[in-house]
Amino acid sequence: MSVVVSVSKDSEHHFSKHPVEEIVLLTGLGIEGDAHAGVTVQHRSRVAADPTQPNLRQVHLIQSELFDELDGFDLAPGGLGENVLTRGIDLLALPTGAVLRLGSEATVEITGLRNPCGQINGYRSGLLRQVLTKDERGELVRKAGVMGVVLGGGVVRPGDSVTVSLPPLPHRALERV
Repeated sequence: MSVVVSVSKDSEHHFSKHPVEEIVLLTGLGIEGDAHAGVTVQHRSRVAADPTQPNLRQVHLIQSELFDELDGFDLAPGGLGENVLTRGIDLLALPTGAVLRLGSEATVEITGLRNPCGQINGYRSGLLRQVLTKDERGELVRKAGVMGVVLGGGVVRPGDSVTVSLPPLPHRALERV
């Protein structure tokens, strides 16, 4: 069974987010009270480039299994800036357009991969090397979670179930957003 391990948010643009008892997902906007909520981009570098871009990064999800595989790093929920920490689902293997039901109401459509940046090393020195690697073909592998948009609002709490609905075939692999 796939579950929500932790939920986090922050009303300001800090790297890490604060774990909370619940988050409220707002359709088409993101997480109530989170700095990244909005119809258009909220990430500072993207706002600087073009503030009219649609916000494809309303919700950031990471699988807690990543924390298990990182050598020498003790990470806490919300530490990597994720809103939702899951267990039991390989988020990175989902196709673009997969829809996650979080709890009984909220739905999030996966838009792509988080592109990890150098701020991760500011949080934990050397961590970027482990969340941005290369495969045997020399292609970048991004492990810092996935991003999504809120299709259906609702309350999400630790312990809530996570179910996946896949889009129609052919599936498109996730790309950075």
